[in-house]
This record gives sequence, C-alpha cells and structure tokens, in this order.
Amino acid sequence: MYRFDTGGLENGVVNLINHMPTQAYRHAVLALTEVTEFRHRIQRTDVEFISLRKSPGHGFWQYPRLFKLFRQLRPTIVHSRNLAALEVQVPAWAAGVPIRIHGEHGRDMGDLDGSNITYQRARRLYKPFVHHYTAVSRDLAEYLVDKVRVPANTVTQTCNGVDTGIFQPAQHGPLPIGGCPFDPAQHWLIGTVGRMQAVKDQLTFAHAFVHAMTLAPELTHRVRLVIVGDGPMRARVQGVLDAARLGRLVWLPGERADIADIMRGLHAFVLPSLAEGISNTILEAMASGLVVVATAVGGNADLVLQERTGYIVPPSDPQAIALHLIQLATDPQRASSMGQAGRQRAQANFSLEAMVSTYQRVYDRQLRRLRPMRSLQQYR
Repeated sequence: MYRFDTGGLENGVVNLINHMPTQAYRHAVLALTEVTEFRHRIQRTDVEFISLRKSPGHGFWQYPRLFKLFRQLRPTIVHSRNLAALEVQVPAWAAGVPIRIHGEHGRDMGDLDGSNITYQRARRLYKPFVHHYTAVSRDLAEYLVDKVRVPANTVTQTCNGVDTGIFQPAQHGPLPIGGCPFDPAQHWLIGTVGRMQAVKDQLTFAHAFVHAMTLAPELTHRVRLVIVGDGPMRARVQGVLDAARLGRLVWLPGERADIADIMRGLHAFVLPSLAEGISNTILEAMASGLVVVATAVGGNADLVLQERTGYIVPPSDPQAIALHLIQLATDPQRASSMGQAGRQRAQANFSLEAMVSTYQRVYDRQLRRLRPMRSLQQYR
C-alpha cells in the first residue's frame, strides 16, 4: 500500500491479518512511503513491515528495489491497494509472483465520482499485470467493470467487516469519554471520526452544526459536537465554529486510539465525506448502536438503510445534515431505536468473519487456478 497509517483501508488490513487463521497465509506489509506506529495494531508477531520512503510521483526508479524485494520474500500473492500502490504490479510480474491481485477501497479528491479519465487510463495500463480485483463496494466494482473495462468475472466485492465484540453499545446508555468536557447523561452528543482532510469534509459538518443551532437555538443547552481526528482541515473547522461563537459546544481532541470508547459516548454519528469505499467508521458506529447520517457517496447507502438505521443525504449539503440533526436531537427515542436497528444489521451482515472468509476464498481460488495444479499447502 502507499502508506501504513491511521485510515479505513489500513484498518481493514489490520482486521484481515489479525483474524485470518494463522496457518492460512503468512503476511508482509509493504508501504511505498512509510509504516507508522499504526503497525502495532497488528497482533501477529510474524508479520514483516517494509518502508520504501518513496518520494511523490511515479516510482519507476524503485522498480529494481521492488523486484529484489519480491525475489527475496517469494510471495505467492501480491495484493496492492488503491491506485497509489498499483504500480507495484509491474515489478511483481517481473519477479515471477504467480498471483497478482489489486483492491479498490475508495476515491480521493482528484476523482470523487470516478470520472477522471487519467485515473481510468492508469488502471487500464496496469490491467494486463493483474489477475483478479477486489472492491469494497458495489459502486467500486461497477467502476472497475464499466470504466476500467475489467471482466466482471475477475472482480469480487469484499465488503469490510466490523468487530461487533469490540464495537458495541454501553449497556445502560452512552458513557463519559475520557478527556471530553461533555457528559452524555446531560448532553446529546453528535460526533464523527476520521482523518481531517478535504475528502472527509468535516467542514460541511461544522457548517451543518452551526445551521442546526441557528434553526433550533433551544438545542444549544443540550446538543454538543465531537469531531475526532487530525489533519489539515482541523484549523478551518475550528475557525468556522469559533466564528459562529459555538466553540464552547464543540470538542476537537485530535487523533485518538480509543475509537470504540468514543463511539460508546455518542448518541448519533455523522459521516459527511465527499467520497468513500465502504466506511469502517460507519460500520463501527452501527455496531455501537448509533443512528447514522451519511452522504450519498461510495458504499454508504449499501450500509445505512434510509429512515431505518439512519439517513443518506447529498454530499456538500449542510442544510440537509442540519435538518436531520434537529430531527434526531428532538426525538432521542427514535434515534435510539434506529441505532439499535443498525446494530442488528451490522451483526447480521457485516461481521469480520464474513470479510475474512471472502478474502481467503479469493486467495484460495486464485491458488487453485495455477497450472500445473498443486495443493494449496505447497504455496502457504
């Protein structure tokens, strides 16, 4: 992958490695740029981490190093993640890696709707080097088939999973969050979690909160905003809230590792992203029993059932978010019921076991297609 740091894609890799049977496959995590302290979330002690510290731009000059690495590691499968890491498929092919898989996990600011022709052409350029594709959402699977012209039978949808044991609601209602100045027993907490970058669009969430407090000023006595994460948008978000003189109603603690505890302290969750694959934070919020308001991008509508577990709204629409925030805050019982329905949906449809099983099935099937036919054990 491009970088192994805090993020939904990376969290999915952590869950996959931690929950796949140890006897099934050995793993190595190769980051074209950096492997950060995030690696400590992987519980297995036999995983190798490699940082290439690549500078921005295409990494042709790293092909010899990648070729040598693949020769040394001798992987049976190389699985690249997202466009920024797709270039590794060429040295993997040159090094004789027998199975080459590419996964699509979401979009960035340069291609919010999948219409970027340059990105499509880049993916087509590498297509001959890839045997099979994984896509975390129906939207991304259709993109690969329709725009990149990948044969449909070479694409598998591999929806993310959530650990419903770690992410679960508190038994008697939201619990206080460590360091948070707000008490969920007295305040109604609306929150979000994620990297504070433009594509996550917490700025629209901030504007929505300001708009909601303007439309329903009586809620300022009870409703509070929690935005967890760090990044270049943090100062701008704080500025919007301060300009509206609502800073005292908001908590922006920066990046936190205790996300399950954060979720257990909220009453509602908002994901205002401009682009997504399958959002891990939506799944974590649902598993935690939270009603969800999310934008109509990527696979969000595959997760959130409209008016049953939450609401889907247009992207970049603070008014739509604000109206739902007011509706939920003024009817907390309905919000709680929708959150419970979301928890049941997460347990039934988005378990970690299902995710791991899908990936392992993809890997095993690709092993079986090798000729001459050999047993799976010879490759593991």
